[in-house]
Amino acid sequence: MDSAPRTPSGPTAPPLLRLTALAHAAAHPADDPCRCASGLVGVLADRDDGTVVRHGGLVAKAHAPGTDPEAHRVRLALAAHPEVGGVFLPPLPPARPGPDALDDRPVTLWPYGPPVAPEDPDAAPWEEAARLLALLHRTPPPPGRAGRLPDMRAPAKAALAVDRMRRTAPDHPATATVLDAWRTVPEASAAYRLLCHGDFHLGQLVRDTRSGPQGPWRLIDIDDLGLGDPAWDLARPAAWFAAGLLPPEVWSRFLGAYQEAGGPAVGADPWDRLDVPARALTVQTAALALAKSTAERRPLDEVEEVMIDTCARISGHRTG
Repeated sequence: MDSAPRTPSGPTAPPLLRLTALAHAAAHPADDPCRCASGLVGVLADRDDGTVVRHGGLVAKAHAPGTDPEAHRVRLALAAHPEVGGVFLPPLPPARPGPDALDDRPVTLWPYGPPVAPEDPDAAPWEEAARLLALLHRTPPPPGRAGRLPDMRAPAKAALAVDRMRRTAPDHPATATVLDAWRTVPEASAAYRLLCHGDFHLGQLVRDTRSGPQGPWRLIDIDDLGLGDPAWDLARPAAWFAAGLLPPEVWSRFLGAYQEAGGPAVGADPWDRLDVPARALTVQTAALALAKSTAERRPLDEVEEVMIDTCARISGHRTG
């Protein structure tokens, strides 16, 4: 019996339903009947920056509106390249027949991988994540691709978050504090041109279960991948540590594993390279918190308040 609900899939159907239908077709080609349990089919994310649906052993992602098509193609090809096969979960071939885009949003297919369990923070694979980042940062761009690879988007995303806050929360009492902190952050250095993920956090890790349920951890999400300063890939954990949200022992494990794996983002004094990116990620997090809380007409939560307080501390210490 076909257990999957039949959903409208024509050009007038809502995008989420069309993506769901595409995932179903990719998972069950040639009209094979679907026997997937209900828990293996559903929406994993539906945000402004991407929509992801699962169907059995694969996921389909509609990337953000406005995604640059050529940059996306280059990033996707890089994720599929054997040079980074031990770092990224590789994409699946596009469904045939099936659209390569959904309302001008690129669509990609991936193997499903179990994510980090948010309810068990003590089991978070910080060391494994650090080693993956170190391997990525040490990997030379594949021959013939270096000139085509876009910049990684971490610095641009910080600036976009500040712009969003300016538009949506100009009168919030904390906006001035965040802007003061932002003024202490200089432009990102262009001196480094290494492969970077561009948006690392633990939500970007999944297990590659193609070889078994306890397969290796791999990075996902290619939307910000590119060339740049690898210190930005360590910036979010560094910012959490500086704000008191990441315990010192966890930060030490993460940073130590990265250094032991030969990661090039930091030197003898890690904060010589991490200070600016960590400040920027603190501001980015605080700016998004103000934008979202204002739009949702809710007070800041405890973690968001911590990031605002950290911005207040940053604004008293100029970087130059």
